[in-house]
Amino acid sequence: MGQLCGRCMQLLRDFVAFVQRMSSDLVQGIKECLTLISKCSCLNQNSSKARQLYKPVLQPHERVTAQEFLQHIETDFEMSPLGKDSLEALRTLAFSENQGLQQSAALYYLHMSQHMNVPLPVEHLEPFYALLRSADLEVQQMSSLSLVSFLLEGNIDKELVVQMGLLEPILDLLESEDPTVQCNSCACTMTLAVLESNREAIGAARGVTPLLSLANSYDPRVQQNAVGAILNLTQSEKIQQILCKEGALPVLALLLESPDSEVQYYSCAALSNVAANAQHHEAMLRPGNRSLLRTLISLLSSSVDKVSSQACVCLRNLATSADIQAEMVAEDVLPKLCSLLASGSKDVHHASIALLWILSQHPHNQDTLACAELLQSLGMLLSAHKTDPVIVGHSACIIKNLSLSKNRQRIFESPCIQGLLQTMLSTDIEEDSLHYVTSCLAGLAKQEGATVHMVQWMDEPLTKCLVRLAGQLEHTEPSFQAASIIQHMTEKMMLLLKCHSGEIQTYLRSFLTHQEIRFQQLGISTFCRLREDPDFSLAFRQSQMAKLLEQVRQQTEETQELLRAAICHEDS
Repeated sequence: MGQLCGRCMQLLRDFVAFVQRMSSDLVQGIKECLTLISKCSCLNQNSSKARQLYKPVLQPHERVTAQEFLQHIETDFEMSPLGKDSLEALRTLAFSENQGLQQSAALYYLHMSQHMNVPLPVEHLEPFYALLRSADLEVQQMSSLSLVSFLLEGNIDKELVVQMGLLEPILDLLESEDPTVQCNSCACTMTLAVLESNREAIGAARGVTPLLSLANSYDPRVQQNAVGAILNLTQSEKIQQILCKEGALPVLALLLESPDSEVQYYSCAALSNVAANAQHHEAMLRPGNRSLLRTLISLLSSSVDKVSSQACVCLRNLATSADIQAEMVAEDVLPKLCSLLASGSKDVHHASIALLWILSQHPHNQDTLACAELLQSLGMLLSAHKTDPVIVGHSACIIKNLSLSKNRQRIFESPCIQGLLQTMLSTDIEEDSLHYVTSCLAGLAKQEGATVHMVQWMDEPLTKCLVRLAGQLEHTEPSFQAASIIQHMTEKMMLLLKCHSGEIQTYLRSFLTHQEIRFQQLGISTFCRLREDPDFSLAFRQSQMAKLLEQVRQQTEETQELLRAAICHEDS
């Protein structure tokens, strides 16, 4: 056989190469066929993974739009980022089946949300629906993050987001397997839930269940946002019912022990909202299971002010019965509350003193609460915050409640009396606070042991203040209580009162002619005590106070005669 020429040799080489290429394509074709079959939805595989094998062809109009959009970004972005042209382009890109184009639209919105603090026109919400529904994970991440940013900056109307139908895809993303998407969708839900109408919509769309599931996430970002969303939802009583039915209470109670202070705060605040509704107390404090109370009391020692403050609020909302209050005191809540009173935080002061006020109302707790440590803390707090209406009002009410205990002598020996007296000198004190203070002091002045200590702090400014308050009958209660303090302390502060003889006689005349019997009686008893002093007696005679008393006597006798006649007629 002869040797092949060069041309034939080349033909043979080409044939071998062709066979090899065909074999390779055949094998690749077989592989692709098997892959498509194994990934098909008929075999119950994830449809989104199956779609990843399909790479849509770029449509001609999409190619043109992408090119024009790119040119717009390069030249006109700073001038008109939200213009009509950009909107049309974003719609085309967002609703495209090409994931690359969707990524471009999502990236554009993300850039705007993080670099431009401008309101987003309602028309621009439409592309978000397609982007949130995208099968591409990056598109989901970017679009959900940009939506969060717009919401947090207040650049999107929260009601419009729901009205435009975006709530459904947002809630669907809660069930994503990607932590970033979960985090962003939780944040969207949390922000939307600040509005009552949106809370109702989230509840109706069954958004509670996935949020409770994500509240147990191991990702701290996801967990924080999920519990934050639940907190906002608990502001609705209707959603509270749904949460309780879905098993939220044990989930939230367990989260109180989280190492993350934000999660602790959110869960505690959510429980506080639920506890504000007394119908949930039975479920929250089932007999034999008081772990929630103990956990909340332990949180009073938290180094994070807002956590300890919120624990106080939750305990206060739960302390609606004498049994629960007694149990709190038995769990050694008092030392923790004393520590909170010494805190430097205004919110902590307000929350802790409000809880103490609730506990002090129950007679069984009063002996325990009337301890030297607590009274010392209250006195110091009053001295430091003379014009704070929450601190002044609650402190006065607590002291008044504790004055009924057998340990009332500790109040007299504490700085509380001085603190109460000093608050009256403040020109900025509110009328309600002044009422609580004067009422408390008037109650203490009726007790012999208290007046001895009260008179130690009485000086010219305080005496002048009491006389002035007694004469301000337009403020009915502070006026009456201030006059009552003067009446019970007359003998011990006679020298101070003599300097204000004229003002005292003026308010006594008003009291004697007052429509309320209690004012008349107080005016008469004060007159009798002051008259024992020669100087006051002389002043009364010179001012013809006796004639006014005679008029009151005559009116009283006439009233008595009328009453006798009425009673006799009734008997007959």
